[in-house]
Amino acid sequence: MNPPLPAPRRPRLLGVDAARGLGLFGIIAVHALLETTDDGVPTAAYLVFGGRSAALFAVLAGVSLAFLTGRARVRPGPELASAAAMLATRAGMLLLLALALSWTDPSIATLILPYYAVAFVLAIPLVALPNRLLAPLAVLLGLGVPVLSHLVRPFLPAPALGNPGPVDLLTDPLGLLSELTVTGAYPAVVWLAYLAVGIGVGRLRLTSARTAATLLGGGVAAALAATGMSMWLLGPAGGYAAIAAASPPGLLESAPTIADVVAGTPNGVTPATTWWWLATVAPHSGTPFDIVQTTGSALAVLGAMLLLAGVGAPRAARALRVVLWPLAAAGSMTLTFYVASILFMNSPFDTFGPVEGYLWQVGFALAAGVAWRRAVGRGPLETLVSAPAHAVRDRMRSRHHRRRHGPGGPRGPVVPAPRSPGAEPGSVRSRSR
Repeated sequence: MNPPLPAPRRPRLLGVDAARGLGLFGIIAVHALLETTDDGVPTAAYLVFGGRSAALFAVLAGVSLAFLTGRARVRPGPELASAAAMLATRAGMLLLLALALSWTDPSIATLILPYYAVAFVLAIPLVALPNRLLAPLAVLLGLGVPVLSHLVRPFLPAPALGNPGPVDLLTDPLGLLSELTVTGAYPAVVWLAYLAVGIGVGRLRLTSARTAATLLGGGVAAALAATGMSMWLLGPAGGYAAIAAASPPGLLESAPTIADVVAGTPNGVTPATTWWWLATVAPHSGTPFDIVQTTGSALAVLGAMLLLAGVGAPRAARALRVVLWPLAAAGSMTLTFYVASILFMNSPFDTFGPVEGYLWQVGFALAAGVAWRRAVGRGPLETLVSAPAHAVRDRMRSRHHRRRHGPGGPRGPVVPAPRSPGAEPGSVRSRSR
């Protein structure tokens, strides 16, 4: 009897990669362009891309986790053990990559990679949940964890908000863990909500126009509702006045108005001086309204890209694919281009002004992404992160296969689980502020 052949790899989803590409360019915009004016007012670019780009990547990272685990609930037992080993190995590779980049300047970009490493480990139990439990848990995480964080942060060490290195890991592991999970720029317990949403979305039929339209419409509605409620609470309901009364003079003097102060202050979390801070949707505030708004915008972007990629009219489809293909090629290797952007902006080669530097980076990612995808395929850092994770998973499956069947059991290789469309993530990525 001939051994079974490996399942063929399914094609990537163009719309998912295009959404990743948009997230990549949003992250580069936040890195390269100015965040505030000289008098402390947040710029339009920061208010548009700040927070939303990183949240888009976090949701898409959850989609990738769903792809990696077969777009279905992982059953407890050997199947979950091998999936857990794969995700933990992936998290470990991301942490090693983050430590290798610890020398970079956090004022240019606070690395999201170490936070992602912790979040991926925390997300392991999520892949074992059915959708009927995953959906309400995502809501509970998004609405409840920021409240709990607001309660406990005053009792935790103040975050360094740097790029952690090996010395931090060895000399203050508990302080580093506190920062990566609760108090830092991308607190993993808060961002776990994005991963939960992404896992649920990744299990949907993403090739369906109805699914894409639902993501677009529902995402827009959620983002608008969260923004509208936040504006009412901070304005007519008295939130801005309460925050001003509870804030030190130095903070109030950092921008011309209290609205500008609130919009520009958060760096992963808000001050815990008053509960009214939880009413803001400011970028990187990590409040319930911020999570709902940024999740909604992420789902809307994904839905829009899926709709554009799935247009049925032949001429329109060909034209859109020509436009989307370079964006998707860059989006298929966002970890590589994210790291390349960090390295470039921390190098002597970055002698450009903000806008010029941004355009050069976008142009390079588009051109290099197309060339690499055509010539090689998966991005270099995507391979670096994925290969050990898949090797660990396959080794555990083989071990279970031998234990189950014994030396005299069925022969032939253990067939890896088929990959779902777009299942070569490596698209972990994101941004500082």
